[in-house]
Amino acid sequence: MSDRTPAIVVEDLVKVYKEKSSSPVRALDGLSLRVNAGEVFGLLGPNGAGKTTLLRILTTLTRPTSGHVEVLGYDLIDHGLEIRRKICVVLQENSVELFLSVWDNLLTYARFHSIPTHERKERARRVIEQFGLDDVANQKLIDLSGGLKRRVQVAKVFMVEKPLVFLDEATTGMDPINKRATLDAIREQSRLGRTIFLTTHILHEAEELCDSIAIVNRGRCVARGDLNQIKALVERVFDISITFDSISDSLLNDLQCLPLIKFTRNKNTVEMSVKGEEFASLELLSTIAKGATVQHIEVTSATLEDVFVSLLGGSRQ
Repeated sequence: MSDRTPAIVVEDLVKVYKEKSSSPVRALDGLSLRVNAGEVFGLLGPNGAGKTTLLRILTTLTRPTSGHVEVLGYDLIDHGLEIRRKICVVLQENSVELFLSVWDNLLTYARFHSIPTHERKERARRVIEQFGLDDVANQKLIDLSGGLKRRVQVAKVFMVEKPLVFLDEATTGMDPINKRATLDAIREQSRLGRTIFLTTHILHEAEELCDSIAIVNRGRCVARGDLNQIKALVERVFDISITFDSISDSLLNDLQCLPLIKFTRNKNTVEMSVKGEEFASLELLSTIAKGATVQHIEVTSATLEDVFVSLLGGSRQ
């Protein structure tokens, strides 16, 4: 498939959960999105936005109420078995054999996927090296930390050469070193041509890793595109860090009257995310700060987290 061929197409997807004891819950409400082959795609959204429901539908674990879904060119309803043969999935629940070593976990997973015997060890060595598991390869999973168990679970799916990989909160519970090794390995797998569908609550990971992003809320897609396109959907947002000699109560009150998304204070340093054009924001800030001595000021473009909060109407104050 070419770079622009869709690996996933979702059109007007609806999922309603009906419980006898309560009103129906509309988990997905006409959601549409497209994932191109060979990209790292990030699905973002607050708790209850519909991310898990969408993931379960795309991986054939749940049937939609209505709408159209194609995965790798196959209709989801008519060709679920064909789809399952071409995807790998890491869900939030750990699915590893705790009383087997890392090495045996990888070999067992490869055997389940009918990898020829002579290839299993070669693939296991490659994955162990790629995910930095050399030091624990012969240890049982039950003796490893939660972050390492999670890294093994992610590593397992790359034992098999499936074109589409779903990763649900792949780095949950990992320390920074484990997380970095896992992100580097995911990036390398993308360079090999695989499509990676990633859900995460860690927005700076999505900003660093993803080629395109969709933000969902209340079962609908509220934004989609690459990082620059996502940021362009809202007013210009800038992060401003400013340090004063001192901050009076009146200065603090005036600063908090700016069009803020975020405002934090640490002694005489204030960090803000401000909506609006850069020049206008700086001009207003300059007017407010008259009479105070500024030691340092720094202005940068907003992060994905700032845009995420702005799109969903929340606040980080």
